[in-house]
Amino acid sequence: MSNNAGSISAMRRLVEQLRVEASMERVKVSQAAAELQQYCLQNVHKDALLTGVPAATNPFREPRSCTVL
Repeated sequence: MSNNAGSISAMRRLVEQLRVEASMERVKVSQAAAELQQYCLQNVHKDALLTGVPAATNPFREPRSCTVL
């Protein structure tokens, strides 16, 4: 009998999850792609992959070694 109660409980959780997903607002792929493209074009100047990282602020640059002669 406890197996049946567990199954009912699992089904209720599943139904609740499906209700949540069904109530979500949907956006067409073409609209989402256009918005993503617009966002990328507006923020291109902040993109380190396109503009590069200044050597002074790059935390991954090779450390310099100091030699004393």
